[in-house]
Amino acid sequence: MGRIIRAISALGAVGAMGALLASSVGPTPTATAEPNPIAQWRSYWVDSFRPSIYTPENVDKLVADAEALGANALIVQVGRWMDCFCNRSAFPRTHVAIDPAFDPLDDVIEKAHAAGIEVHAWVNATPMWNAATPPPSPDHVFHTHGETATGADRWLNKRVDGAERVNTMNVMDPANPAAADYVVDGIASIVDEYDIDGINLDYIRYPDYNSTTETSDWGYSDVSLQRFRDATGRTDTPAPADLQWSEWRRAQVTALVRKIYLSMYERKPLARLSVNGITYGFGPQSVGGWERTRTYAEVMQDWKGWLDEGIIDTTVAMNYKREHLPDQQQMFREWNEVLADWQAGRHNVVGPAVYLNSVPDSVRQARAALMPTATGNRVVGWSGYSYAVPSAAANTDPSLADAERAALASAFTQQDPTGADEPVFARPAKVPSMPWKTRPETGHVTGELVGQDGMPLDQRTVSVHDLRTGKKVASGLTDGSGWFGIVDVPPGSWQVRADVPGSHDVRTVVHVRKGRVTTAAFAPS
Repeated sequence: MGRIIRAISALGAVGAMGALLASSVGPTPTATAEPNPIAQWRSYWVDSFRPSIYTPENVDKLVADAEALGANALIVQVGRWMDCFCNRSAFPRTHVAIDPAFDPLDDVIEKAHAAGIEVHAWVNATPMWNAATPPPSPDHVFHTHGETATGADRWLNKRVDGAERVNTMNVMDPANPAAADYVVDGIASIVDEYDIDGINLDYIRYPDYNSTTETSDWGYSDVSLQRFRDATGRTDTPAPADLQWSEWRRAQVTALVRKIYLSMYERKPLARLSVNGITYGFGPQSVGGWERTRTYAEVMQDWKGWLDEGIIDTTVAMNYKREHLPDQQQMFREWNEVLADWQAGRHNVVGPAVYLNSVPDSVRQARAALMPTATGNRVVGWSGYSYAVPSAAANTDPSLADAERAALASAFTQQDPTGADEPVFARPAKVPSMPWKTRPETGHVTGELVGQDGMPLDQRTVSVHDLRTGKKVASGLTDGSGWFGIVDVPPGSWQVRADVPGSHDVRTVVHVRKGRVTTAAFAPS
């Protein structure tokens, strides 16, 4: 969807980004002049399973530690299990026992912004609940749409063997329209209420715990199966390896990403949507291409396709590998290479697991990740997982966390004692700009398609056509709520057509403006 139109502006976006990176090199620093900042993303993931944001003092320390590293962004986990470490969102407040008058997200934003550091609100998109006891909040969706719910109100994903829970984890099915809309609306409320710089999506995929690494065993909820049957005309229950079934499930995750992206764009066009990209195992070079990676085939996460379509701004790849193990060292570098080469005019950031590595090995991985590939491309930055566990030593002994974090910051910012290597973060850096948003050349089209009975029309084709020639230039499908979105449409007037069963195409005209979301309004069909 939208890839034909996106190609019109892709070269311009790539050129703009290249010019930005080239111009950021700046003059050689002198003893009396502060070096110009380069364009490079530098961040920590900050999980909320440990008290990194539970109190104002936690936040003070977090920001000071980020400054010591030279970070310019923080990816702060505010949404874990359909809840929020904040007071003003559609999600219920976290059950964690912190002062109810304290809003962690507000405090992080205020203090990080004062230090010149961006804040990206990290939200787990599909986990519903992950604890042995149910959530204490009576309005949590686990109570209304979890294990006691029936029919379409039961939002839980289901494995082919009937399991809906693995250990203590329940996950919602992205193919359930109401569940998907709940996530979209919850994220929209955070965007509306807080001065965030972006949203970071985690678990934007199908679950782990599959019988093979080559396909997913999940997606077998009653709603998901019925929508698939309605869309395809099939009546059977497909096997996990069924190609049509796999493509359909993967499209449900993509549809959710697209809806979040355009919902955010309507509210804050300059807010960045990033996703935590899966990089399980070896890279595409070793397994036979993107479609055979575990990312694409097993957990149904097509972040490469999302970049190509233009429905995310950044992949922050969870490239969690141990540098001291030869196989994992190869995996790390293979994924680095494709991350650098597959940015499609957007941004990819390498996210190593500092918690699996020694500080010297984390430095080696950072150097490798930030180097240009054979084609001259490079990722736009680095994000360490995690702030709370900054090294393998701290992972083994949490009492070492502060000392190891200081050692990591020093290793990244201070001159190597031998003088052989410049520090990884030798110069100050700013988060790279998004020219496709700051200087947009296209707009976007959204809308809803409903029948005469007011019910949403699901999986119907909607297409954009040239008014003069009638030529189709882009198309997409409605989701389970009848919603559709088509990105990167050139400015101007276009005819939008919808394929309605039992009727001829319904049509409307839209006037697209650069950097705007235009609604295509159809009468009920």
